[in-house]
This record gives sequence, structure tokens and C-alpha cells, in this order.
Amino acid sequence: MISETVIIGGGVIGLAIAIELKLRGTNVTVLCRDFQAAATHAAAGMLAPDAENIPNGAMRSLCWRSRALYPDWTRKLEELTGLNTGYRACGILAPVFEEAGGQGGRGAGEQGSRGESLSSSSPSSPAYWLNKEAIHQYQPGLGAEVVGGWWYPEDAQVDNKALAHVLRTAAESVGVELRDGITVEGFLQQQGQVVGVQTNAGIIRAAHYVLASGAWSNELLPLPVLPRKGQMLSVRIPEVSPELPLKRVLFGQDIYIVPRRDRLVIGATSEDVGFIPNNTPEGIQKLLQAAIRLYPQLKHYPIQEFWWGFRPTTPDELPILGTSHCQNLTFATGHYRNGILLAPVTATLIADLILEQKSDPLLADFHYSRFQSKSSTSTPMLTHSANFSNGHHSAISPLPTQDSPLIIAGKTFQSRLMTGTGKYRSIEEMQQSIAASDCQIVTVAVRRVQTKAPGHEGLAEALDWTKIWMLPNTAGCQTAEEAIRVARLGREMAKLLGQEDNNFIKLEVIPDLKYLLPDPIGTLQAAEQLVKEGFAVLPYINADPMLAKRLEEVGCATVMPLASPIGSGQGLKTTANIQIIIENAGVPVVVDAGIGSPSEAAQAMELGADALLINSAIALSPNPAAMARAMNLAAVAGRLAYLAGRMPIKDYASPSSPLTGTITS
Repeated sequence: MISETVIIGGGVIGLAIAIELKLRGTNVTVLCRDFQAAATHAAAGMLAPDAENIPNGAMRSLCWRSRALYPDWTRKLEELTGLNTGYRACGILAPVFEEAGGQGGRGAGEQGSRGESLSSSSPSSPAYWLNKEAIHQYQPGLGAEVVGGWWYPEDAQVDNKALAHVLRTAAESVGVELRDGITVEGFLQQQGQVVGVQTNAGIIRAAHYVLASGAWSNELLPLPVLPRKGQMLSVRIPEVSPELPLKRVLFGQDIYIVPRRDRLVIGATSEDVGFIPNNTPEGIQKLLQAAIRLYPQLKHYPIQEFWWGFRPTTPDELPILGTSHCQNLTFATGHYRNGILLAPVTATLIADLILEQKSDPLLADFHYSRFQSKSSTSTPMLTHSANFSNGHHSAISPLPTQDSPLIIAGKTFQSRLMTGTGKYRSIEEMQQSIAASDCQIVTVAVRRVQTKAPGHEGLAEALDWTKIWMLPNTAGCQTAEEAIRVARLGREMAKLLGQEDNNFIKLEVIPDLKYLLPDPIGTLQAAEQLVKEGFAVLPYINADPMLAKRLEEVGCATVMPLASPIGSGQGLKTTANIQIIIENAGVPVVVDAGIGSPSEAAQAMELGADALLINSAIALSPNPAAMARAMNLAAVAGRLAYLAGRMPIKDYASPSSPLTGTITS
């Protein structure tokens, strides 16, 4: 049976949505590579929009609404399973130290304004200031440096591990199909619809799809969701202790302590280190130092456990919720620190959206389009003109009518020069150079855009993608498997930037980090798979005529032989082989890599190459825009020379002005 809805991700968000959809009568399948790896298991379970000091606006409204749903939501789950979620409407205490008085929104110096502003903006969510005497009486055992604190009676907690177990049990009990060990590798799309997901178990199809894979969402689509590592630990509360036990959640400066039945949960670091696993001495030391300062007696408690997890964070630290670029794909990801808190409201809003096409007004503030290009208002793409030190250049006149346009995978281009976006000293230089080149195809390194590598920050917004055709590339991939995965992300990146029909990919498989020579076997393997998935593959290769022919036979849209090692500027070192490739090719031949000067660019075109791809020679020039224009002129001149035909080479001189018919004395 094909499920009506497939949910990708088995954390608290994915399971909450699955249960809500199933209870409303929809068949649901949840795909998860590892249920134990979800961020749910690495949280503390605080439901703390007030203690977190979430700013006014849509996010605070969303959090408050979800917190209000928690009592009924957890009661429903407990009735379905007979298990306890550990939900407690306990309130949260936020002590402050003296030096925090003027910092960060929790200091004693904000005593009046913070309490009043919370009370006035939401009478149902008050905050109370406790002075030094009151807070030490209210919670004995706090550190001597605590000079006061805020009491947030509406905040609560839930046992995150218990909740994860209850959600999975509830999903099974209502008939959700849970498939563990399933790695989703990519979305299969046609005409603005997802028609299936490619997985390690084959293609899985549904009528609707929900992306709820948290910190791993960026591996499937080029959404700005990245992992933020958090380390945590717990200490065991001694059975016989002279001190009064901690009864309240303590939310301190860069630390929190959450009391459970027999232990204290302490967290959490916030580390931008990608998916690097494991606890570190530095991380645990910071947590223990801060926790002991806040609640000194725990220094005598035995350590019970260490763990870590990856929170899914976005640039504005707000979730991505709602519709996507495909009609039957919904986003529910990027919840960062608030995934457990926002589970009930996310489940309700997403179920309403999918089943009733009812979009809550709040969803507009969390739509993925807030990260899309705003080129018309920020850094607009320059028109095809550029200022040089000696004035303006004029447009190139079109090529003679006997020349046909460049056609790649059925798409027509007038320019035969492609350029790149890497190695420039600034975004502005890159914009000016692309404009000066008059190119229509620009290659973009998918991985560097994803990771915001230097020089690639804001790249998506820097160019006008209604005028430039994006050529995503798999730069940085060392294996065929990596390249296939990054190619899928590249296609989604193009779609998110408005190029719905863009299936182009520049395929690079380069395990050799010294000479950056492409792997012929890996390239062929990746090309075969990508062609099957509907990509227009433009493979970067050594100037190997046999490999070029084989790639053409498997369905590649072009072949792209190197002139010399990439970035070397050595010029045409493979002329003879490139000529053989050109003579035997039935697809466009694009000379890529190694060209360092316009004369070399012209020479490559004179050989009969259909196009050039030039990046380093332009970007590393002292005047990139001027060099880009020079490369454009060279490509045009070389093409015209090829079409016109070269004069014969002779072994002897031949005068330009013949002697016959001259006047003699």
C-alpha cells in the first residue's frame, strides 16, 4: 500500500506530525535513518519561551501557543500509550549574577522593565523578580554570587527521552508505519511535484511528503539548516543527602540545570562544528564550572552520563515551516533549541495545511522564501556593461548568421563563454566580472554555498538568476557517491532560486588533492547514475578521447576536457587530445581548466571547441572585470576564426601584394 503521506525524519517533529495526520484519518509512513540520533534524545525538555527570553513577534506567539497545547497534548499521548511523558508545569527560575546586571536581558538592572513588559504584553505569561533574599529562600542551595532572579511560572518541562519513547509507541499504536534504517538520498521531481524519494531501500512514493529531518535537511535540499552541536551531562542525586534537593529548573547564564526524579540534567554547549561527534573535555568542563557556580552542592554528586546531539539551526534561528517549491512537499525543520517545545503546534499547523489547505497566518513568518534571493533590493546583478578605468565598453555585435547558437541539453545560449564564482576577492568583483563577460552560464559550487565558504556568503542573492543560467557543480567531491548526492542538492538549489526546469550539473569527481585531476572511473559511474535520474550532465575530465566518447554514449550533455591542471594557468597542454575529442564528439565540447590568457582562450576556440569555462584567469587578475571582457572578446574572436577558416601554412614566403600588373619603367 502506498502511504498518502511520507514523513522524512523520526524525531519529535516528524513523529508528532505523523500521529496528528494518522488521527485525522491519513495513512502515514515515517522514514528515519536512526531514531536514536534525533535531536530529541539530546535535549533537556525545557518548555521555556519566557526563560529563553524569546523576542516579541511571531516566534514568541508560536512558542506560547505550543506551550499552551502541552497539557492536553501530553495527556492524549499518555492515554494512547499508558506511558508517562514526564510533563510538569513546574515553572522556571532564572538566577542572575551581579555582573549580569546590565547584560543580555536577565540582569538585576532590568528588574522593573522586564517584568512589566512581559506582564503587559501577555497577562497570561507573567514574570516576577525575586531579590537576593527572596530567591535564596525560595530555592536554597544557590551560589553565593546569585543576587536575584526571575521566576517564570508559566514555563514547564517534559522528560525528553520519555517523550521520544511515548511518541514512537503512540505512532505504532495508531498505525503509523515506522521504517528505521532508511536513508533518503534525494527527491525525484517532475513538473513541480515530488514523485518519489530515492532511498537505500529503493524508491518510495506517496501523495504528499514532509521534510522533518532536522539538522540533516540540508543533505537533501539546499535549505540553510545546519547542525549546532550541543554537549550535555547528568549527575546522580545521592539517595542520602544532607541538602534539600533541587526542585526547580534553573536557567542561568549559558547553563541550565533540570531536576529529574533521581538525577540533574546539565546543558548545553552550542558549537558550530558541523557533524563532529563526541563529548570533549573543554565542553564538559565549561558546563560543570558554570553549573557548580550556579548550584554548588552538585560538585559532590557522582557523574552519571555524557551525551551530545545536533540541533538544526537556521541563520535567523527560526524554524522553516509550510509550503515549498513543490506542491506536494511541506517543510517542518530548523527548530533549533525549540523542537520539543514546538512539537504540538507544528503538528497541528502542518496537518491543517496538508489536509485542509488551511494556512495559519503565523506560517508566513516561517516560510523558506525568507532566505531566497532579494536581488532587486539588495545587491542587484549588474547589467551587461562594466566601467573600466578608460571608459565604457560597447556591446559585441552578434556573430555572423552562418554560426548556430550553442545548444546544451536542448537549451539555447548565445554566449560561448562560461564563468565561475570562486576565488574572487569580493562579491562586487565577481558581479562586475560576470557582467563584463556577457556570459549566460555561471557555475556555482554547491558545497561552498551550503557551508558559506569564504567568498560564497550571499552568493545566491548576488546574481540575478532570471538572466543567468546556473550550472551547479560538485566541486569538493572525491567519490561518485558524494558527487551524486551533491548533484541532487544542486538541482534543488536551482529550483529554490526560481529555475524550476534546471537539471544541469557540472560533474567533478576529484580525489587527487595535489594536482586536482579528475577520477575517470568515478566520473563515469556518477554520470551513468545522474543521467538515469534526468540530469543534464556536463562532466569535467582529463583530455581522454576514449573517456569522452564513453561519457557521450551514456548520455552526457557535453564533455569538458581540461586544457591543463585546474587553476594552474598553464594554457593549452593537451591540444592534440582536445582536437581528437572535438573531431569525434557528437555533443558540445567545452574546454575547461588551465586557460590563463585571452590568447589561449582564442586558441582553444580556433581548434573548434564549442565553448570555454574560465574562472581562475579572471578572478585572480588584478582587474577581473577587464580580464572577463578580454576573455569574452577572445572567445568571440576564436569562434569567428574557426568559422572563417585558417589560411594554409606554407614553407616559403608569399608576398601580400602580387608583382603582376605593376608599373615598370
